[in-house]
Amino acid sequence: MGERTESNQTAAGPTRGRGRPRDAERDRALLEATVQVLQESGYGGLTTAAVAKRAGVSTATLYRRWRSKEDLVVGTAVRWASDLGPQPDTGGLEGDLAALLRDKAETLEGPGGRLLHVLIGESAHNEALARVLDTAIIQPVRDRAATVVDRAVARGDIPPLADAHVLADLVVGSMVSRLFLTPDAAHRSGTDGPSSGEAAIRELLPFLLRSLGAQPG
Repeated sequence: MGERTESNQTAAGPTRGRGRPRDAERDRALLEATVQVLQESGYGGLTTAAVAKRAGVSTATLYRRWRSKEDLVVGTAVRWASDLGPQPDTGGLEGDLAALLRDKAETLEGPGGRLLHVLIGESAHNEALARVLDTAIIQPVRDRAATVVDRAVARGDIPPLADAHVLADLVVGSMVSRLFLTPDAAHRSGTDGPSSGEAAIRELLPFLLRSLGAQPG
């Protein structure tokens, strides 16, 4: 079966229709296979046939859930974003910010990071992927960062900010730059020292605290 080009599904999830109940394990296998194929072949080299084969299902099974390659990638991004847990309240700005940075580092160094690589590259000329990059991946980080700032302001840790979402831009931008674009980051995980993510947190946390008007503990 060839690639289908129509895209009638929203970013909310796979196609839903009448018939037997959906198999959650099969859905997860397809989503995990999508990330694996994207990592190996990129968006241009991804085919629904390759994903179905990797997941051990037929292409007909895949098409009952997602109508096109684009829908499949969008659905994978939405599912990945929905799997992220709530931001913990550690009782202090430094702890909250460290937890946010650690969560982003773990995400970028795992399947979510591989997916983000693909979405960033394709979003410049694919409006649907640009939308999902913003709504399913960037906005949740912005909301989490705003919560961290609001808590800190309420505790009196920092003065109010004109736009609490600026913290998210600093977190996302700095972590992406440190983990995706810094040459030594790709090699650090193979050493006995801290991981790239932990090294980035150590470097960024004091700077971010000072930028918010707080002092490192």
